[in-house]
Amino acid sequence: MCAPARPSSCAAAPRPSGSPPRRSPRTWGSIVLSTTRQAGRAKALTEHGADHVLVDTGRISDDVRSIVPGGVDAAVELVGTPTLPDTLAATRVHGTVCFTGMLSNDWTVPDFYPIGYLPNGVRLTGYGGESTDLPAAVLQDCLDKIADGRIALGPPQVYRLEEIREAHSDMEHNRSVGKLVVRIDNL
Repeated sequence: MCAPARPSSCAAAPRPSGSPPRRSPRTWGSIVLSTTRQAGRAKALTEHGADHVLVDTGRISDDVRSIVPGGVDAAVELVGTPTLPDTLAATRVHGTVCFTGMLSNDWTVPDFYPIGYLPNGVRLTGYGGESTDLPAAVLQDCLDKIADGRIALGPPQVYRLEEIREAHSDMEHNRSVGKLVVRIDNL
């Protein structure tokens, strides 16, 4: 979740441990809140750009609002539909939540009734695109920052293709911090 240097906020309200959603708003002068289910990951999240790390107990909106009383300006939801209502509740009136992740494997909101589901005045948008959706200059700027170290992607954990079951298990059981990479040799 993020807050530009003025009294607003950006909540990279993902609960996983990738870095770019936290890092980009920080380069725009935002205050960044990030969540994790494991308190031991707070240091890694702070090192990768989070100003505030919240331990996710299943409900973070009260904790977010204790830091940003009016709610955050923007939030990125990466877990999925089970955590979406709480992320919406952490967002201010006229703020925006971008739903872009399905880590929970729950794909739909049962009996979705927008007026009953969305807080008044909070916008919900979705993104499921690719790098080609970004203007070339924006993508290149991000790649340049990664290349020169201004944006760190976190510690990658690399698996060989024959270790893909282990990689998937590590991801599903939340045993990794950073990016998981499966390397394919001999193609």
